[in-house]
Amino acid sequence: MVDLGAGRYARASVDLKPDRAGVEVLARLRWSDGGRAHTRELGPVSHATRPRNLAEGWTKARESGLVTTEQLPSNSWASSAGVRASMRGNRGRDTAPELALRALLHRRGLRYRVSARPLADSRRTADVVFPKARVAVFVDGCFWHGCPEHHRPASVNSAFWRNKIEGNRARDEDTTSVLEAAGWKVIRAWEHDDPAVTAHQVETVVRQRTAEASG
Repeated sequence: MVDLGAGRYARASVDLKPDRAGVEVLARLRWSDGGRAHTRELGPVSHATRPRNLAEGWTKARESGLVTTEQLPSNSWASSAGVRASMRGNRGRDTAPELALRALLHRRGLRYRVSARPLADSRRTADVVFPKARVAVFVDGCFWHGCPEHHRPASVNSAFWRNKIEGNRARDEDTTSVLEAAGWKVIRAWEHDDPAVTAHQVETVVRQRTAEASG
């Protein structure tokens, strides 16, 4: 976690990228605060595999004091600070990752509906909807949707939470299948994904499908 001050924390992730010369691989720390994405370079890593380079990146982040462990309030029932942060960060709508993505899409000149139903006869909503292009975008939270990279099973009421997360995954798959069968393009991004990368993907698909629909 990145300590934002005043009892606020942001979930961080480490990713890798080549330097400008294409000679070294750099690790960097990423997090969001108030809908804005932040990045801090951690330095070069030189292992032969991606997992070892990521592990070194986390070591650099901890040694630099850039990440810390969130302190749980005395009245919290979450099994760990990580679980609590994930649950708090995944509200029904207007999460920081959603706001960051929407801001980037708006700057690119795209207009959309928020938390809308792609299909009138279905109660399921998408985070960002482009009705004309028939594109539905979902920004899935790591805890509630079982992110393979960041999800950590709860140690308290583990059976309940396991069934809950598995049910959410099944619902996500069903929603995607139903929309695709109805001719919609579904784009899913994790909350930890770079919003700029997701925005580029969404813009490309939306403009292509809009042009096809107009032509």
